[in-house]
Amino acid sequence: MEERSVTRAARRLGITQPALSNSLNRLRAMLRDPLFIRERYGIKPTQLAEEIAPTIEAALAQLDEVVVHQQDFDPAHAERQFLIAPNSYVELVLMPTLVARLGEQAPGITLRMTPFGNDLAETGVMSGATAMVLGRIVDPPDNLVVQHLMDDGLACVVRHDHPEVGDTLSRDLYESLKHVNVLPPGRIRAGLFQALEKQNLKRKVAVSVTHFLAVPEMIAVTDYCATLPLQICRGLQRDPRLKVLPAPVDLGTFPVELAWHVRYRQDPAHRWLRSTIIEAAQSLSTLNQS
Repeated sequence: MEERSVTRAARRLGITQPALSNSLNRLRAMLRDPLFIRERYGIKPTQLAEEIAPTIEAALAQLDEVVVHQQDFDPAHAERQFLIAPNSYVELVLMPTLVARLGEQAPGITLRMTPFGNDLAETGVMSGATAMVLGRIVDPPDNLVVQHLMDDGLACVVRHDHPEVGDTLSRDLYESLKHVNVLPPGRIRAGLFQALEKQNLKRKVAVSVTHFLAVPEMIAVTDYCATLPLQICRGLQRDPRLKVLPAPVDLGTFPVELAWHVRYRQDPAHRWLRSTIIEAAQSLSTLNQS
């Protein structure tokens, strides 16, 4: 039901595809329904499968809770890998702090990161294959739990010896400059676009890139401007080639969130990692306010 594929479902279960097909055939005979119908790009659940799926999912979640409550978790000695999907902003801003904490508190815990993608379905979090996603969570389904981590604002970056920009950036000057625009996968880009539209602030976009890391090198060798999250600007302030300035108008803030499948709600290791991520985000928020 979650994978829409017998092959992927078998891989998650750790069995062969023929073994899963045999089990599916027995279910079909018992329930007197095809359950899943082949389509060009996978399988589609029947009406009966759609009707019984929530009950079965709830029952499996209860079994998961019974099992995980019997497990002890000691972060200092645990060995486990988590697959997580941070967007490009979180990967740059929050992941270094998190990895440092894991190295100190849980050296046996490892992370494997997968791209956030264009929507939640691509990350694997909706099926539980990915442990959690971090970024801006838009329209989450009912089987995801969403936790607010922090808020961040926006500022502007130009090269240090920009011939037109002094210690402030006026609205007219902002609109006259050419801009480097960041278009990472996911919904984070909507926040800046909406903030600019709300303030009726115009930009002349000269180049669009897919990652924040590409911006400072472009700004350092051009007369362009970039509008970036404050947490990223904090790091760029250490670059002598660049100058960080407040935006000419208040562009507001955008949320950073954490989401995970309901089946991990009571998993001790997962709960510990979530709390560690929350603490790391809180430390960044405190640093940004000081």
